Amino acid sequence: MSTSKFHRTKEYIDTVICNCNQVRYSDIEKALHEGTDLRQIEEEFKYIQEVTKASTGCGGCHDKVLAVISELLSH
Repeated sequence: MSTSKFHRTKEYIDTVICNCNQVRYSDIEKALHEGTDLRQIEEEFKYIQEVTKASTGCGGCHDKVLAVISELLSH
């Protein structure tokens, strides 16, 4: 999934990023906004794993999760 192809529509926000744990784009966005400070992307990734459980199953969504984090932090 290339997040740059999507527009911020309901479908975009509801996109499942992690199938193992049914984590949606919006779940990652919410977890990032709940953080108290901005950390490096890898630290954010670990935080997202703890909060949402994304990329803790098979790991196949690792790159998708990183892409979402990068996109959200760049705004």
